[in-house]
Amino acid sequence: MNAQSLTTQIDTVMAQTGVPGVAMGIFYAGQETVVAAGVTNRNHPLPVTNDTLFQIGSITKTMTATIAMKLVEQGKLDLDTPIRHYLPAFRLQDPQAGQNARIRHLFTHTGGWLGDYFEDTGSGDDALARYVANMANLPQLTPLGEIWSYNNAAFSLAGHVIEAVTGKPFETVAKEMLFTTLGMTMTFLLPGEIMTHRFVVGHTVTPDATAETTTVATPWPLARSANPAGGVISTVPDMLRYARFHLNQGKTEAGEQLIQPATVATMQTKQATAGSMADAVGISWLLSDIAGVRTVGHGGATTGQIAQLVMVPAQNFALVILTNANRGREVTRDLTNWALDHYLGLQQPPLQLQQLDAAALQPYVGYYTAQLTDVEVSSAASGLVLQVIPKGGFPDKDSLPGPKPAPSPATFFAQDNVVITAGASKDAKCEFLRDAEGTIAWLRVGGRVHRRR
Repeated sequence: MNAQSLTTQIDTVMAQTGVPGVAMGIFYAGQETVVAAGVTNRNHPLPVTNDTLFQIGSITKTMTATIAMKLVEQGKLDLDTPIRHYLPAFRLQDPQAGQNARIRHLFTHTGGWLGDYFEDTGSGDDALARYVANMANLPQLTPLGEIWSYNNAAFSLAGHVIEAVTGKPFETVAKEMLFTTLGMTMTFLLPGEIMTHRFVVGHTVTPDATAETTTVATPWPLARSANPAGGVISTVPDMLRYARFHLNQGKTEAGEQLIQPATVATMQTKQATAGSMADAVGISWLLSDIAGVRTVGHGGATTGQIAQLVMVPAQNFALVILTNANRGREVTRDLTNWALDHYLGLQQPPLQLQQLDAAALQPYVGYYTAQLTDVEVSSAASGLVLQVIPKGGFPDKDSLPGPKPAPSPATFFAQDNVVITAGASKDAKCEFLRDAEGTIAWLRVGGRVHRRR
């Protein structure tokens, strides 16, 4: 593989977006290529190297699920057993949902309760227990098991279930059952573990992307209660090692069959349709098809750090992209598209865009609300315009809202489905969901359902 072509692509997207630092790795045809560029911190810059640590955000969810599936193999966990079997005190605001929720709902984002709930419950070993106790206050947004909506709270709950069945803190289990076994020696879950290594900080980059308007994003760490949902800190080589483990049917590089091939296949098998973020969800993995070829992956976002992991099992291919700015989504989007085309010849077929008249657009116009953001939908000559309105609540429930992004033009490509056609969210898909009477009741954007107000 030609590292220079990869370097050229990284330099180009960094210049376009103003993202201070990027590390990227490709595994293909049995070879690994890792390239790093930029700096760790605008205020105190060090060069980003191959072994620089980044937050991987929600890619962590696939690791939590992998640990859980190992416990399933050991007979300690069952996906279709009610959560209360493992956590008798578990409650939700909706008593029936709390009673009937099963482990499978956690790993498929189909629980239906408020998912973007972030609360710092302390740094002690009881952080997840205290967080789960507070879930008794979470409202049920959609019926249990009926609508896919991205759910961070479900994975913190899953982490506490793992603690209950192992008798150990989640971080200890992750290290013993996954990181150490896979040889991921530069992968951590507690901020104090990384301070003697080189690591990046997140940044907020404004659209003009000048050094004067690029600022360090704070706070740096996530709360310990969020660790099973997004707390892993890692490097590109370690993440490629993790990807190869899944590509190699659950076998470690040392030859140990950590999880069985059938378990790997189950994790990559459709469990539910995953509107707007992917075609489907497996056991935590997000599944998409590009020209008939299955991709398996997950993204991650923390405070000013954006990450992406994509695998193409049929081609024994994996890529990892780690960035340290809020505009990293543009970097991961463009580099992923380039890499899939450059190495595998995979290009997403163009969507057949539909121009609707003003009368046809009017039923979609309105105000849609969710926990972290609202979305105001208006009509324009060419289609709809989506204005995201940040409300705060991440990385803690009391966090203030971030900057308001520019409006996003959106065009229909199918019934009730639009695609963003320009700007930072270009190519992102959104869909309108209807209630039993056929009335538009929800907008699903960024994987989250927003209720029409």
